[in-house]
Amino acid sequence: MHPTPRYLPGEILGALYRRKGPVIMATAGTARYAYLLGPEANRFVFANSHLFRWRDAFAALVPVDGPTSLIVSDGPDHRRRRRLVQPALNHRTVPAYIPRMAAEADRAIDAWHPGAHRDVHRDMRAAVRASTLHSLFGPRLADDADFFGDRLQPLLDHVDRLPQAAELHRRLGSPSWRRARAARGEVDARIHAEIARARTRGPDQDPDVLSRLVHGRDADGAGLSDTEVRDQVVSLIAAGYETTSAAMAWAVHATATVPGLWDRARDEAHEVLGDAPPDADTLPRLGLLRGIVDETLRLFPPAVISARSVAEDFTFHGRRIRAGTILLYSPYVTHRLGELWPRPLEFLPRRWDPADPLYRAPAPDTYLPFSAGPHRCIGAQMATTELTVMLTRLVQRTRLRPLVADPRPAGFASMRPRGGLPARIIEVRAPATEHAPA
Repeated sequence: MHPTPRYLPGEILGALYRRKGPVIMATAGTARYAYLLGPEANRFVFANSHLFRWRDAFAALVPVDGPTSLIVSDGPDHRRRRRLVQPALNHRTVPAYIPRMAAEADRAIDAWHPGAHRDVHRDMRAAVRASTLHSLFGPRLADDADFFGDRLQPLLDHVDRLPQAAELHRRLGSPSWRRARAARGEVDARIHAEIARARTRGPDQDPDVLSRLVHGRDADGAGLSDTEVRDQVVSLIAAGYETTSAAMAWAVHATATVPGLWDRARDEAHEVLGDAPPDADTLPRLGLLRGIVDETLRLFPPAVISARSVAEDFTFHGRRIRAGTILLYSPYVTHRLGELWPRPLEFLPRRWDPADPLYRAPAPDTYLPFSAGPHRCIGAQMATTELTVMLTRLVQRTRLRPLVADPRPAGFASMRPRGGLPARIIEVRAPATEHAPA
C-alpha cells in the first residue's frame, strides 16, 4: 500500500470518534464546541438546517469574503443571493468553461521544460485562478489575475488560522492584520470599479457573472447592492482557486506516486482524446481520471472540518447541545472510516467504478467534500470539472517526479501540502492543437 499523508488534527478527531463516539464536547474560555462526527452525525446536521446559523460559525471569513457572502448568509438572504449566483455555476453552464480550463493548464505547462524543478501546486494555483477569473468574470478581470493573487494572499493567510487566532490578530491590529486590511482595500477598489462600469452598461453587453449579478433580479424584482455583488465576486475568486488548487496538488501527487497510475491515466486520455484537450462531450468518458478526482476529494477534502452555530437547543445521541455552541463536523474523519470505505487509507480510484467490487454508492452523509444541504458548495460542479480537465492535460503532456515522497498536509481553511508540491519535470510534450477558448 502506498502511504497516504495524514493530517494530525483530523487524525486526532478520528481517534476521539473511535474512542468516545459521535459527540465530543469541548470548551475554550467561554466558547462551547460540539464535535458531531461520523455518518449519523452528518445526516442529522444536513437534515436539520433550521437548528443552525452560518454567520457566527464563519465570521473569521468575513475579512476576505465580506459580510454578505453566501458562506456567512442565513435564511432568506442566503436563498436570494444563491438564486442569483447559481445560474453561472450549474451543470448546464460549467461545460462552456472547459476550453478555458484546458488553455490555462496548457499555459502553465508551456513554461516547463525537462529537468526543471517546479512547485506544481503554485503553478496550478495560478492556472486555476486565471481560469476562474476568465470563465466567470471575463477578460478584464482575468488580465488582473496576478494582482488578485498578490492582494488576496494576505487575506487568505489571515483566515488560514484557527478562528480564535485570526480574531486575536484582528483585535491586536497585528502586522499581518494590517497587511490584510490594506490588501482588502485594493481588492475592493478594483472590484467596485468594475461594478460601476457594469452598472453603466446593459445586461447583455458583458456576458459574464459580474454583469449578471449587477443586473439580476429575484422574483420580487430586487437586485443585489454593490456590497453584495462585491462579496459574491471576491468569494467566488478566492474559493474558486484556493481550495481547488489544494485538491489539484494532492491529485497530482497521488497520480505521480501510486505505481502505474500516471501511465494508466495517460493511456485512458489517449484512448478517449488522442492528444486533444477534453471537451464537454469527451470529459464524461474519462472514468479513471474522474475517479482520481473523486478519490482525491475523499482522502484530501479541502475542509478538514466545517462549522455551524447552534441556533436552538437540541439533543443528539443522548447529549444536549445548547444554543450558542459552535458545532463542527468533519469530512476528513468520515472519508477515512473503514466501516464506510474498504481499505480506507489506500488511494484507489477504481472504488468509484460501479463495476468494481470496492464500489460503494456515495451518499451525502458518507461523501461530503462540498458539504450538503442548502449550503452545499455552490462551486462543486466547477471545481470537479476543473480538476479533471487540468489533470487530464498534465498526464497527456507531461511526466514529473515529486521531490517529497510523503508531503505533510497543512492549512486550516484548505488542506494543502506543506511547502507546496516541488517536482522535477521529466517530460513535456507540445500541445497537439491550438486553443480558441470562448
